[in-house]
Parts: sequence; C-alpha cells; structure tokens
Amino acid sequence: MWRVTDTTRRPRRSPAPDERKLDAERSRRLLLDAALEEFAARGFAGARVQDIADRAGLNKQLINYYFGGKEGLYRALSRRWLEREVEFNDPAVPLDEIVVRYLDHVLDDPRGTRLNAWRGLTEDLDDIPGDHEDLSDLERRQAAGELADDLDPAAVMLAMTAMVSAPVTMPLAVRRVFGLDPDSPEFRERYAEQLRRITRHLSA
Repeated sequence: MWRVTDTTRRPRRSPAPDERKLDAERSRRLLLDAALEEFAARGFAGARVQDIADRAGLNKQLINYYFGGKEGLYRALSRRWLEREVEFNDPAVPLDEIVVRYLDHVLDDPRGTRLNAWRGLTEDLDDIPGDHEDLSDLERRQAAGELADDLDPAAVMLAMTAMVSAPVTMPLAVRRVFGLDPDSPEFRERYAEQLRRITRHLSA
C-alpha cells in the first residue's frame, strides 16, 4: 500500500506571550545562577561571559540582551540578594536572632560571600559600584535599647558582617581556633549560640 505524505508546509506557531515571558524568566534565572557560580569560583574580574553562558546552557548574547553585560549581571544579583534578605530580616525579630539568620544563609549558600571576598581582595575599590549601606534598622534598634548608645551603628554593622562571613572567608582560622571543621554541624551550632550571646552583650 502506498502512503501519501502531506508535504504542505504548515506555518510555525509563534509562542504565546505567556510562554515567551516564562522562557525569558527561565533564561534570566539560569544566567543569574551561572553568574553567581562563576563569580564565586573565579571572582568578578576572572569570570568570563562565555563561561557563564556555557554553564547556563545559553547563548552569551542573552547576557547583553537581558542584563547589558557582566556588570549588569552583578547588579541583578545584588538586587536578587536584597529581595531574599527581606524574607528573613524582620524588624520585629530580636537582633541576636537576625544575626544567626544571616549566618545560616551564609553557611547554606556561601557563594555570595565568596564573591564579595574576591572583589574586596582583587579589585580596585574605586571601580566597584555599590550603594551606601542602609543603617536605619540598626539605628532604630539602638533607639529601642538593643544597642548601647555609645556604639556606632556603622561599626556594629561591619563587625557583624565580619563575624557572619568568617566561616567562609577564614575557614583555616575556624579550624585553628575552634578545632572544628567550619562545615560541621558541631561548629555551626556552637558558633551560632556564641553569636547570639555576643550580640546580646551589645545592648544598652
């Protein structure tokens, strides 16, 4: 029996607006995740756009299209972090618990902390864009008595950032001082409790 094959070319269906939107969101997410991996591993300066695109499985032209280049990727990662930060930095939660929440985030996903360390150690600070740190929450907490009046909120912010980042940026120091692996549950539990106590001692 002869089979009749329909050779008529059918018009290709264009994706619906919702499909295009979902595809764009997926591409952006893949590129952001890949950029964070590359930046954390090689630093911002050392990361190559082509490697980011390859890791994401996408054409590198999309980096320019969605973000305007590597710098735009970094800025988008910063915005994504701020959105994530809002989820656990609750003004109603005591400061000692907030510090531990930041520690948990850093230990669960150290890539952002590694990226910041890379940039601080290898790049000219004048070339790194960045907005002034918002100290309003610490100032409010100081007015409520959670920080002593003679403490500078800027210095407190810097000290807390260093304490939270230390297990990622100084793992050798953690092993020497605590005698524990910074990735171990034992260190995490002990250090979290000490951060709570240290933070409480900052109160008025």
